[in-house]
Amino acid sequence: MASSQQNAPAAVRRQKPKPENRDESELLTVPDGWKEPAFSKEDNPRGLLEESSFATLFPKYREAYLKECWPLVQKALNEHHVNATLDLIEGSMTVCTTKKTFDPYIIIRARDLIKLLARSVSFEQAVRILQDDVACDIIKIGSLVRNKERFVKRRQRLIGPKGSTLKVRKVVLDTMKNIHPIYNIKTLMIKRELAKDSELRSQSWERFLPQFKHKNVNKRKEPKKKTTKKEYTPFPPPQPESQIDKELASGEYFLKSSQKKRQKMEAIKAKQAEALSKRQEERNKAFIPPKEKPVVKPKEASTETKIDVATIKEKVKKAKSKKLGALTAEEVKLKMEADEKKKKKKK
Repeated sequence: MASSQQNAPAAVRRQKPKPENRDESELLTVPDGWKEPAFSKEDNPRGLLEESSFATLFPKYREAYLKECWPLVQKALNEHHVNATLDLIEGSMTVCTTKKTFDPYIIIRARDLIKLLARSVSFEQAVRILQDDVACDIIKIGSLVRNKERFVKRRQRLIGPKGSTLKVRKVVLDTMKNIHPIYNIKTLMIKRELAKDSELRSQSWERFLPQFKHKNVNKRKEPKKKTTKKEYTPFPPPQPESQIDKELASGEYFLKSSQKKRQKMEAIKAKQAEALSKRQEERNKAFIPPKEKPVVKPKEASTETKIDVATIKEKVKKAKSKKLGALTAEEVKLKMEADEKKKKKKK
């Protein structure tokens, strides 16, 4: 009994201290700079039980680019023990796991990689999907708007400078529903500023965010053909003439079948002749020369504005003789005389 009583305080001492009462908001928030540890082979040493594979088609114009960058794709996937094959005959790309593959989610990232490459994304950008902190989202907007003109206008709102596009699903879908992206961009900017404040992280942001109401203004379109109501009359409208009445009035009713046929043929020939003449006129239009502009005679120069050719020639001669650094005629004579005197002295 004594021994049990002596051991009791030791057991009490070994108990772990109870954690202090912490705020729940601190437990829910992720600390700044925290990153999830990378998935290594030690987490799954036995590997995968079965082989998984994905394939996707690519358009013909991407064949040349994929052929060039495919060795880089294989090198990036081999680091994660995933095989990649490019079939140029069928126009498809395939990725599959191997016995050495230990990450079960890498095949999904490899599938996204070949999907991005098939959708005209460069290899440098697409290979980032293999990182743990990078994700992608392919938004299909082709079937959201029926009218092609409206589709092109709304899609143009998403495309920014140098082909950069907005990469938020909600913004893209709202834009295709005729909600301008500037409204969503404003809310995102406000949220980014609010996230910097540590006190407002655990509070509701609805009072700070702008609430834009979608105004659906119904513009009633006027019909192309406006029908005007006629004045009411108690009498019924006159009965239209039948075909027999028209033939009786024109006298065709009493003609023989051969004469009727002859009249029809003549009417057909007359129409054909008119069509031929119109067609010939249109063809002849190409051979009609355009109207020439009337030739304007040059006006005679007045006596005041006449140019004196002789004076211009003299000026040109003087300019030619006066070159840069050239001596005048008097200076040349003096130089020649000085040279002759020097020669005489030497003799």
